[in-house]
Amino acid sequence: MGHGESYSRGVRLFHPAQPSPHRLARPRTSPFHGGNRGSNPLGDATILVHNGAMRTANKTVRQSISLPAGVAARVRSMAKTRRLSANRMLVELIEDGMEAQTRKQQQFFELAERFRSAADPEEARRLGDELGRMVFGG
Repeated sequence: MGHGESYSRGVRLFHPAQPSPHRLARPRTSPFHGGNRGSNPLGDATILVHNGAMRTANKTVRQSISLPAGVAARVRSMAKTRRLSANRMLVELIEDGMEAQTRKQQQFFELAERFRSAADPEEARRLGDELGRMVFGG
């Protein structure tokens, strides 16, 4: 069998990056002896179908991180309180942090647009100060 060839006689009708398809096959009976195929006709193939309506699975990536002991203890405590695994708690904290960062960035761009369009010098100074606090803290 050459490189890249399948060991089965199956036909793949889905893209490999998509979630696993449903397997459609005729009911099988085991062969009674060596060359007997049982009720499986010659050339029978397993057909894999992806109907597009299947939920796409979130692909996970294993990632190892080092946490300071205090942070790890807080994560475990939060996870225990919410009855989650420490891993799931970390995922939720990261997702929340990413959403907060996106909101903060959007607020910055809205403020910068208001600053650029401000006609009143006092308003421009106030908005400039606010932008400075967003960028440099304080």
